[in-house]
Amino acid sequence: MKIKNIAVLFGGNSSERNISLKSGYEIVKSLLDMDFSVYPIDMKYFNLKFFLKKSFDKVFISLHGKGGEDGTIQGLLNFFNIPYTGSGILTSSIAINKFLTKLLVSKLNINIIPDFLINENIFNKYNLSGYLNENFCEKLLNKLNIPILVKPNYEGSSIGIKIIDNIKDLKIYLYDSYKMFGDILLESYIHGKEYTVGILDGKILPIIKIKPKNTFFDYESKYLLNSSYIYSDNLNINLKKKLIKQSLDIWNLLKCKGCIRIDYLVDYDNKIWFLEVNTIPGMTKLSLIPYAANIIGINFNDVVRKILYS
Repeated sequence: MKIKNIAVLFGGNSSERNISLKSGYEIVKSLLDMDFSVYPIDMKYFNLKFFLKKSFDKVFISLHGKGGEDGTIQGLLNFFNIPYTGSGILTSSIAINKFLTKLLVSKLNINIIPDFLINENIFNKYNLSGYLNENFCEKLLNKLNIPILVKPNYEGSSIGIKIIDNIKDLKIYLYDSYKMFGDILLESYIHGKEYTVGILDGKILPIIKIKPKNTFFDYESKYLLNSSYIYSDNLNINLKKKLIKQSLDIWNLLKCKGCIRIDYLVDYDNKIWFLEVNTIPGMTKLSLIPYAANIIGINFNDVVRKILYS
């Protein structure tokens, strides 16, 4: 199929809007550099009637978070039989759900961090005015051990993540976080090194070690503090093989397409812990996928082209 006219969808209304705008801008610029006809569309101002009047050969999805990475836009495009980049409805809707993804990945005999999900039923059961039940929070701390990592179950870009080591902070932060984000995932905090594995059109990119400026790779570390990305051919060969195998197994299990990024934690005993899958990774100047691809001679335009045609 010849591709000439492309709509690039970005922005939107999710908590990751600002990152999506930056990713979308870089993708639009790249496509223009390659002489495609490009129609940038900020989904915050999306007009379906106008969109359907245009004859697009393909839609390039650069929407992060809810509305873009959760199967919503994929469903709309499927309904109107419009081709688009990246993974489909089911893959997207599963991968944005961190808790569900971990359950599925565990079936591959991949280590998942001990966790607990605060969903609507749990919240309503233990909800007090302005905080969660103290005895319940104490049991959570005993179950997962101090400290614990609290993260929104459906958000990306490390938005809303916090390390907590006492009941007072936990009962208040869980209440506030649930009110803001919905389902909240609690995980045991494991000390170790963070690694990310990009897969582009089914092929593994160089494995990158992340050296965050903060305690862990949170939003501030990702986008404001210029955390270090480290690539080294000296990565332990057995560790490298395991990361590659696990990543390809996850790619195949979830039936991913286009480009994804899988994040891991490796503890001080070299045990690998799965963290999450990003089905629409960032494409900003600070993003990990362009960085990893560039190591093996795949420039930004090449990455965009491979995603477009995958």
